[in-house]
Amino acid sequence: MSRRLLVILALLAVAFAILTALAVKRGVLAPQSQTATVGGPFQLVDQSGRSVDQSVLKGKWSAVFFGFTHCPDACPTTMFALGQTEPLLGAKAQDFQTVFISVDPARDTPQTLAAYVGTEAFPKHVVALTGTPDKVADAAKAYRVFYQKSGEGEAYNVDHSTITYLMSPKGRFVCAIPYGDAPQQIAAKVQAAMAKGPNAESC
Repeated sequence: MSRRLLVILALLAVAFAILTALAVKRGVLAPQSQTATVGGPFQLVDQSGRSVDQSVLKGKWSAVFFGFTHCPDACPTTMFALGQTEPLLGAKAQDFQTVFISVDPARDTPQTLAAYVGTEAFPKHVVALTGTPDKVADAAKAYRVFYQKSGEGEAYNVDHSTITYLMSPKGRFVCAIPYGDAPQQIAAKVQAAMAKGPNAESC
């Protein structure tokens, strides 16, 4: 390849890069998202037996957590932390809810969920959801949650993701709350998101 041709190709590459940058800046081209979408449509049943969908998230800041009532550690720990978060939010607690989605639909009936989330130390503002295995799988997929049955017999376990997802009053993902965060840390993230308003994209 001649030196002249190499120079022409280099100039064309620079020109293309400049034009692409200008197009993105002016909104002609949208830059690709660097993060995967979290959240989406679902069809489940709450602890009262009522059919609900993703609209249950609208109008509230929601801490969405996938777990199950027979969980020995991560689930009660997370629910306790979220329960302790509510009073730290003060009057803003009325705008905050916990959404507990079961990954064990075989055992977690609406009645079982109602008894579980009624635990004194757990959140007062809570929606517990279950459904058919397929519907639960759809919800988990929307939130990119892993879960898998482990063991046999009635005392089986369910391995699952332990991240809590903070969703805005518009039902959009705001940030992830890692397992093990103290109530004070959770409250700080929720308050930071609230301060940014319903269009918040981070905590």
